[in-house]
Amino acid sequence: MEEFALLAVAGVLIIVLVSLFAPKLGVAAPILLVIVGIGCSLIPGAPRILLEPEWILMIALPPILYSAAVNVPITDFRRDLETISALSVLLVIASAFATGWLIWWVLPDIGFAAAVALGAVISPPDAVAATSIGKKLGLPPRLVMILEGEGLVNDATALVMLRTAIAATAGSITFWGAIGDFVYAVIAGVAVGLLVGALTVWARSRIRQQPVLTTAISLTVPFLAYMPAENLHASGVIAVVAAGLVTGHQAPKRFSAVDRITDRTNWRTIQLLLENGVFLLMGFEITSIVADAESSGRGLWMAVALAAACTVILFGVRILFVVPLIARLRARQRRVPEVAEHLDAALEAVAEGDQEANPRRAARLQRWRADAQFQATHSLGWRGGAVLAWSGMRGAVTLAAAQSLPSDIPYRAELILIAFTVAIITLVIQGGTLPLLIRVLGIKGTSEEAEGREVTRLAEEIIAARQAFLDNQALLRENGRPFAPEVLERTRSRGLAATEALAAMVNDDDPDGHAQQHRELRRQLVDVEQSILLDARAGGTYSSHTLQRAQHFIDAESTRMS
Repeated sequence: MEEFALLAVAGVLIIVLVSLFAPKLGVAAPILLVIVGIGCSLIPGAPRILLEPEWILMIALPPILYSAAVNVPITDFRRDLETISALSVLLVIASAFATGWLIWWVLPDIGFAAAVALGAVISPPDAVAATSIGKKLGLPPRLVMILEGEGLVNDATALVMLRTAIAATAGSITFWGAIGDFVYAVIAGVAVGLLVGALTVWARSRIRQQPVLTTAISLTVPFLAYMPAENLHASGVIAVVAAGLVTGHQAPKRFSAVDRITDRTNWRTIQLLLENGVFLLMGFEITSIVADAESSGRGLWMAVALAAACTVILFGVRILFVVPLIARLRARQRRVPEVAEHLDAALEAVAEGDQEANPRRAARLQRWRADAQFQATHSLGWRGGAVLAWSGMRGAVTLAAAQSLPSDIPYRAELILIAFTVAIITLVIQGGTLPLLIRVLGIKGTSEEAEGREVTRLAEEIIAARQAFLDNQALLRENGRPFAPEVLERTRSRGLAATEALAAMVNDDDPDGHAQQHRELRRQLVDVEQSILLDARAGGTYSSHTLQRAQHFIDAESTRMS
């Protein structure tokens, strides 16, 4: 136990140091951690570590997925749901069967079902390395969103396929039975996740001004979603993602600013340690995996060569899939002006009539118009498609799922080595060259000038709403009394500067209680700003990055008021 504790502490320190220096070296942290892990495993006297797969699948994977899902803007996820679904379901299935056929052709003794099981293990890409590189180099937000969404959902497809293929090795499942199991796993997983997300959001929203208690509930949400779904033979991964999306979407409306800030800090820390810890462990375990395969005496280099061939197949299948996908997106892009024209005409018709009589239709049309505007301004061309095709690095699920293969499968040691080798090859080669590819293609995200204009426009809306609120003649305090005219005038003229807020909070020489009134009025103004921001988010006319920046500002202001 003492040795394990020391290793854990050393692992945390290594993760922090690598995460600190990786950007300065121009290398994604996951890639560097794999290399560091391999180096640590070669130190004389280093312990042999082969972690049980359940530790990753049941302990590490749910928090990793939840921490990513809770920060995904659900509007952006919805807008690219078709693309994300195609990459995370159809591409994973195609990749699993393509690599499974190759493995079965080389190793016919293992059976086709077992070969497909390994194909499912090595098929889902991990978006951690790709998105960390993409965000640092300024990839378009839509491209980063597609990669994040694919990484969230494709693990579910792979694990359900793995479970089905293992059952098929025993001859206990049919083709239509496999299709039925897959559909049930997805639908039941979504249902469990939505239910858990809604219940935990409701419970946390009932606890006021106690962020420690709401944080404690937050830490249980991934497991509350994952374990019941798995016990129902549904997809625990899908359940965790659904719970995270619901929580992230409801947080601005249901949680306090302190809760939101605490959640962001805690989950980013958990995500950093768990995600990077898996990559460090992957490098550390590889020497033990190689030793097991070598001791079997069935050909170590055969397994490495087969892993390289599988990597080529995976890359080829991804290219063949991405090309028609981008062509479809570009064809849809060309139809955007026509769609926008029809939506504008429909919105004008609603405006000329009685818009208040049918607010849902007006809101729906406005949302569709915002989606069309998003498609027009955030197109995904062939250069983005090249980055999408090259972002096929494997990670945590490949590591855990490979070791969960049944012990009676022939060539098990070699199959695990194949999976680890594929993961390391894709991380080092594709992940290592992805920054160069992005620079050569010259892909850039939203310009600072355009983002600044959008932030300014949103700020103007918030300021206008704030001024309208202050001009309200019936403005009352919490005790039902009016604010003093001096307080109203001071707030109106000096705005919400942070220095003024601090001065009002520490002013002890205040016989008329104006400082207290000033704080009350500022809290009400923050509520107005939050309401306007929620309306802006519902309308879909602002980018998620702009909305997040505004939300962080309002949260900080609200925290100062508390």
